Amino acid sequence: MSLAVLRSRALAGMAAPPVTVEVHLANGLPSFTIVGLPEAEVKEARDRVRAALQNARFEVPARRITVNLAPADLPKESGRFDLAIALGILAASGQIPGDRLDDYEYAGELSLSGQLLPIRGALAMTCAMHASHRDDRPPRAFILPLANADEAALVNQAVILPAGSLLDVCAHFSARDDTGRLQRHQARPALVTPLHPDFSDIKGQLQARRAMEVAAAGNHSILLVGPPGAGKSMLATRFAGILPPMTEEQALESAAVQSLSGSFDMARWKQRPYRAPHHTASAVALVGGGGTPRPGEISLAHHGVLFLDEIAEYPRSVLDVLRQPMESGRISISRAARQAEFPARFQLVAAMNPCTCGWHGHSSGKCRCTPEQVRRYQERLSGPLLDRIDMQLQVAALTPAELATQAAGESSASIAARVAAAFGRQLARQGKPNSLLAGREIDMHCQADAPGEQLLQAAMVRLDWSARAYHRVLKLARTIADLEGVAQVEKRHVAEAIQCRRGLVTS
Repeated sequence: MSLAVLRSRALAGMAAPPVTVEVHLANGLPSFTIVGLPEAEVKEARDRVRAALQNARFEVPARRITVNLAPADLPKESGRFDLAIALGILAASGQIPGDRLDDYEYAGELSLSGQLLPIRGALAMTCAMHASHRDDRPPRAFILPLANADEAALVNQAVILPAGSLLDVCAHFSARDDTGRLQRHQARPALVTPLHPDFSDIKGQLQARRAMEVAAAGNHSILLVGPPGAGKSMLATRFAGILPPMTEEQALESAAVQSLSGSFDMARWKQRPYRAPHHTASAVALVGGGGTPRPGEISLAHHGVLFLDEIAEYPRSVLDVLRQPMESGRISISRAARQAEFPARFQLVAAMNPCTCGWHGHSSGKCRCTPEQVRRYQERLSGPLLDRIDMQLQVAALTPAELATQAAGESSASIAARVAAAFGRQLARQGKPNSLLAGREIDMHCQADAPGEQLLQAAMVRLDWSARAYHRVLKLARTIADLEGVAQVEKRHVAEAIQCRRGLVTS
């Protein structure tokens, strides 16, 4: 047989479209050609595969080798096709049996010694393979490197056959019985103790702690404004530890995105991701992109927390790219030759100083900024972006005397229990967190009583709020009522919601 056909997959955003790897051996001067829109790392497979075959004691046919990666108009990148190309050469030259090649899909980069190296996106590829299964034929098994076996096995019912080297895969096809064949990997990750710091470390700051609890219960975004040392970063780093537990579907989606960037860690399975990029990050780093689109920080924080410390130090043009994904929960990246879409349902937690020196409003009187300087500093956050942040809270610094006398705060476990109960009420009532309610759903589930509506109308006029701000306050009040276990949104809930959205103080 001079032709071998194998199955693999490419990556295009979160999608993993199928790729057919065709290997043909023909008479003529020895050559090795790869066609089908391969990028540089795919073209380099010629040298990796040749060396791996030779070091595994196989013969590299002295013939004209043509490898076609179909479809031809789909860009191919990375070394994940090495294993399929090597097996295709061996099957086409008769060095291994080729009758069972179509029962499997293959992915793996080869080292020069023939070892299988880990690849990016193994979980996304496994999800796509399992989703494309048809009932009229048995499901294909997935042969991939040992290092990727645990994450691929997260997909229930997928048949994962990990291998350590090219020789292991060849022995699987040459074996006449179960001896020497690859064994199905069924390892499941053990749930580990959450790695987030505990809220009990925070002394005082009762209003800020309450606001973080409300934000966690309703999936609301929050901006913390206060002087240096007030505890803004401490609150943010502990926030993920009080969020509701992830569902199996959410955990799989989050892990698949992280797998695309090679940052997935099995020790953090079913734990909310926490991303904290530096304020020098570019717009592409935040939302994703590149010649071959990769997920950015907002996608890596999918179903988790995106913490932007010193948010006013980010360039305004960088922050404004967050506006659309904060509303839609997705980001579409378009380039001249390709497009990709990534999920981005993140929960924004931001922190900033009130002015350039940071001490505006502090009891020490250190601030020497003029009102105009304070205004210009706070206007680094555009109005449309601020309008999309549900909660905007002033965090005051504690005095040394207060720090010395304050007892340890409530633990994350106690707060998380109340958050989970409130979140459960939302799912039972509307099937989604309050922050995702829109249109008629707000009228149906968030309507305040008459005194509460009057208070909100007065706040709207006095603070010159937009319609978006009006709806966000209603959703905040609904979350506060859920924390109390109350069916009707009342005036006290609206009042607390208004206090949680006081905005930036410039005078």
